[in-house]
Amino acid sequence: MRTKSILLLFLCTALSYKAYSQKQVRVNPLPDKTGFTVETSTQNLGNGFFDHGVASPISNHRGVVSTVDGNGRNVVLVWLFDHRGGYSLLMIDAETGKSEEFPVKFDPRQDTPYSSILSGDNKFYTHFSDHFTEFDPVKRAFTFTQKTMPQMAMSMTEDDKGRIWSVTYPNSGLVAFDPKKRELKDYGYVNKENWRQYQRTIVSDDAGWIYFGMGNASSQIVSFDPNTGQAKAILPANERKLGTAAVYRDQNGRVYGRALESVDNEWYELYKGEYKKIGEYKDRKPVNQITGSQSLFHRNFPDGSILRNLDLVNRILITENPKTKATKEVSFDYTSDGAIVMGIGTAPDGTIVGGTAFPMRFFNYDLKKDKWVNREALGQFNALINQNKKVYFGVYAGGHLIEWDPYKPWVPTKLDNPESNPVHLTTVSPDLIRPYRIIAHPDGKTIVMGGTPQYGATGGGLLFYDNKAKSRVMLKDYEVVKDQTSMSLVPLPKGKLLGGTTTSPGTGGEKRAKEALLYIMDMDSKKIEWQEVVFPGVQEYSEMRMMPGGLVYGITDKRKFFVFDPAAKKVVYTKDIFAEFGPTTAEQSPRIFVDGPKGELFILFAKGAIVQVMPETYDTKLIATAPGPIKAGGDYAHGRIFFVSGSHLMSYKLK
Repeated sequence: MRTKSILLLFLCTALSYKAYSQKQVRVNPLPDKTGFTVETSTQNLGNGFFDHGVASPISNHRGVVSTVDGNGRNVVLVWLFDHRGGYSLLMIDAETGKSEEFPVKFDPRQDTPYSSILSGDNKFYTHFSDHFTEFDPVKRAFTFTQKTMPQMAMSMTEDDKGRIWSVTYPNSGLVAFDPKKRELKDYGYVNKENWRQYQRTIVSDDAGWIYFGMGNASSQIVSFDPNTGQAKAILPANERKLGTAAVYRDQNGRVYGRALESVDNEWYELYKGEYKKIGEYKDRKPVNQITGSQSLFHRNFPDGSILRNLDLVNRILITENPKTKATKEVSFDYTSDGAIVMGIGTAPDGTIVGGTAFPMRFFNYDLKKDKWVNREALGQFNALINQNKKVYFGVYAGGHLIEWDPYKPWVPTKLDNPESNPVHLTTVSPDLIRPYRIIAHPDGKTIVMGGTPQYGATGGGLLFYDNKAKSRVMLKDYEVVKDQTSMSLVPLPKGKLLGGTTTSPGTGGEKRAKEALLYIMDMDSKKIEWQEVVFPGVQEYSEMRMMPGGLVYGITDKRKFFVFDPAAKKVVYTKDIFAEFGPTTAEQSPRIFVDGPKGELFILFAKGAIVQVMPETYDTKLIATAPGPIKAGGDYAHGRIFFVSGSHLMSYKLK
């Protein structure tokens, strides 16, 4: 997504929809208080294309601090994030609700803050999209921005000299900003691994040495000497664990760390680059700094007032006087181009449904009424499928499977409430936390879900859920394909299952497999009967679909179309479609194929092409090009192909 071509397409889409996005959108609370409705006006874009509006017109915070402005007034600073990335800093007067937005001085490129810090001299810092930036609430302006090595800070700290440090994903880049000299020093990458590194804590000792804890595939503590620019990994190989190491700065000037936050009896004391094991350490007196991850929420104003709530959905801010316990509620506003849409599908009631990320929301759109319903979701609705007039969602990050009945009232999901709608069926974390594919088996009772495992792990599990018996079978990766994840799934005749894998590990995990493969499993025994690297060098089977006649259509690496005969276990046709149309559309659970009303099959491409596969020759025929890129697919309903472009739901009316 960071190639020049995709970025240009993204920018073109943002510009073409800008006028529409900034139109006033009327939001009305639902009578049951479980969400809100949005009344929009579908726009005819010409050539058969229609824009039905933003799926979820809300942004997410990526760090909040309570402080004061240049007049001593209490203000709240909020990093704002929508589908474009971290696009703006929002400043809200806590007394009046008056708000002001300050767009960042660089293109966020869909990146966003993962850490921020409010310094001792009241400056608010973050580091993302290869840029370190300083915001001054007294001057009400960004006062420093500079490009760095990629990409974004996972943690930040302030040393004893007032310098601001950040350590960045994915290769442990270190930068230091001196606010007095107004100079930024980029030390480049200081720790090498063969997987993407997450560094969730960074601190300095009183001698100026820097230490950070990182993971996820294998934890490590790294020390860094700013004078020499040399870094050193501290944990020996036998002490590195799945997860993330942690460090903290103590009031005695030293730093203390451990291989995992959950391990409390194996502490290291670190000072001037030296380290020693001290076992259990109870006399902890951490130095407090106003910093944290993307969930940073600093509530305390300098005058003692408390920020009780910041609601970006309803645009309400609540403060409390700690002495009187009196609260005050004010309304504020901000601009948003809408949350990230993970994908869409057609529900049994004919509405278009899906989920957004940051914030995690559910939506459904009624084409006949031209009306949206938007509700809080259990998590990130990655994948969805219909069975028996119900919709099943695979949910990140818990690896949840939930069932929604569109014909019954919505009851917010609680894991222990069987009366919820959607109702929670099962959770399969840690073996599967990020669903990549969910299918409904033709037996009418089985749901199959595949996806990647917990952070840092390699090889995702495969879930079989029996809706009649309310029971499950959960296979680990080595029971299917070791160190790989089932990304594409197709039911076959006689109780068999065709799977296509991806070599991608869990987030921050180590990629171990060299090639993706196809496999056939017996559904009853759950045993693999056949597997083969059908296409050497391929890393993922992006999607597969059973067609009339028993052949399976598929896409590899979002670029090659193939036809597979599962009975003969042979590929009968291949075509590199990338050269003509570019990559297919992509998301965590890509819906690349769309079935037409008469047995047709369409392919959606990121650059906007909608292509039909001709059934006899397998040739690909361009039938239309969308006015902007197609971010996520895709389903058919009401004579239209629905898809996502930017944050908008769009459709193409078939002729």
